[in-house]
Amino acid sequence: MSETYDFLFKFLVIGSAGTGKSCILHQFIENKFKQDSNHTIGVEFGSKVVNVGGKSVKLQIWDTAGQERFRSVTRSYYRGAAGALLVYDITSRETYNALTNWLTDARTLASPNIVIILVGNKKDLEAEREVTFLEASRFAQENELMFLETSALTGENVEETFLKCARQILTKIESGDLDPERMGSGIQYGDNSLRRMRGNQDKKSPNCSC
Repeated sequence: MSETYDFLFKFLVIGSAGTGKSCILHQFIENKFKQDSNHTIGVEFGSKVVNVGGKSVKLQIWDTAGQERFRSVTRSYYRGAAGALLVYDITSRETYNALTNWLTDARTLASPNIVIILVGNKKDLEAEREVTFLEASRFAQENELMFLETSALTGENVEETFLKCARQILTKIESGDLDPERMGSGIQYGDNSLRRMRGNQDKKSPNCSC
């Protein structure tokens, strides 16, 4: 049976190598931890239909390689993304320090309007933490990002991360800040009924008094 949904959102998962991006995606799609996770080569893909605010939304998620040598390959996937998870590892200051570069890439190559959530992964390794929650919260606030800490191992906050980002995109569509019809918006109507409804509304606006 083919999936039916109201919207399709293109998502990216970006950040340095070793932060657990593929494990987050796997936990979200499969509801389990990916034990044998190697570094992603190029780009991996996953999709899932979720319910967001009463709307059925298909998330089309591109998990990009974090290694520098794949940067030119992965950058081509940024185009037309509506949302992104910007991931760092709470036990690695190096991955946190690289966030500004990833953020610049996303806003330059995808869209200035891209909805981004900052994700501090490996929350289960509290004893090895190098980046405090407060410090990352401040970074998120300064850069107008949403923020959550997750554990791809236990699944904590993983689904909520994707839903929070999707919810924000939906809110922007409803307020008119994002136009799904705009080329490269990263949003598509999944069900033509929405477009038909809008078409009917246009027809109803009277041009003459008959």
